[in-house]
Amino acid sequence: MTGNSVFRHTHAGVLNVVSVEAPNIITSDWIDEQLGEVYQRNGLRPGLLAGLAGIEERRWWDEDVSFADAAAMAGRLAIESSGIDPARIGVLISTSVCKENLEPSVACLVHDQLKLSSACLNFDLGNACLGFINAMHLGASLIDAGSVEYALIVDGEGSRHTQEATLRRLQQLDSTALDVFSEFASLTLGSGAAAMVMASTQHHPEAHRLVGGMARAATKHNSLCVGDLERMTTDTHGLLVAGLDLAAEAWAAALIDFDWSNGIDWYILHQVSKVHTTMLCDRLGIDPAKAPVTFPYFGNIGPAAIPITLASMQDRIQPGQRLLCMGIGSGLNTSALEIIW
Repeated sequence: MTGNSVFRHTHAGVLNVVSVEAPNIITSDWIDEQLGEVYQRNGLRPGLLAGLAGIEERRWWDEDVSFADAAAMAGRLAIESSGIDPARIGVLISTSVCKENLEPSVACLVHDQLKLSSACLNFDLGNACLGFINAMHLGASLIDAGSVEYALIVDGEGSRHTQEATLRRLQQLDSTALDVFSEFASLTLGSGAAAMVMASTQHHPEAHRLVGGMARAATKHNSLCVGDLERMTTDTHGLLVAGLDLAAEAWAAALIDFDWSNGIDWYILHQVSKVHTTMLCDRLGIDPAKAPVTFPYFGNIGPAAIPITLASMQDRIQPGQRLLCMGIGSGLNTSALEIIW
């Protein structure tokens, strides 16, 4: 099979999308200071995070805030601002990459914090940075099928533990330039939370309709980025090249089913870095002015990045405009989803 998986939705829509910022700002200058001796010993110059990646800041949660706490904060805000009865939420999907434990699911913890109905299906959906888009497709399918009335998608990510562990490791006297570059992507990560309430446009005509989208895989590249809370190692160049190739192949195939070459008003891209965004826009022929960025001040917040960027844009998006949410996740997978606002 050489094409994409194609998804079409009939009457599912986004009722609202919200984000919650982690409170502690960690600058790239501060990280460079922590690695000053490492840079000097290995002939490296500070400034790569800001200069090359374009990331000036990222955020950390307070130490007593768990990933589930962050996701629940966003979920609570989404429910309250939507004005719906939480008892009518039929499914809760957590897409958080970050989790302290293998069991129980993050969704289980969020479900309990939000005091949702015992009839509300809840589970985790994990697919690296694509989890939120995947959950939107799944939530829309459940709404289209009439299985649920409302779907709640949540995500809470935190980079504090991983970056503190990375800094301690790189500060060791035997660390090399190769070590710095293999863990460079870890230092671009950020913290934040997002949530979305989805509903039927038949019952909520004000909801922003999901048109459909596509997905495509190149899982032979599954070893280019491997990580857990303690350590993430990345072949940064290899991941960039393979990801761009996959996105270009998926984009070309998607044009058979979707008119994405014309009339898209906003591209809500997964936020990785300046290099990634610039090269992706160039490869796909996307006008960079239509691709808002949040990575300079939030870093790469994993699957929360797309909804956080979307939430930040709500005052600028006009009714009837077409949005394309698109990302590439380590593994590799890519997916896109069109929304009519």
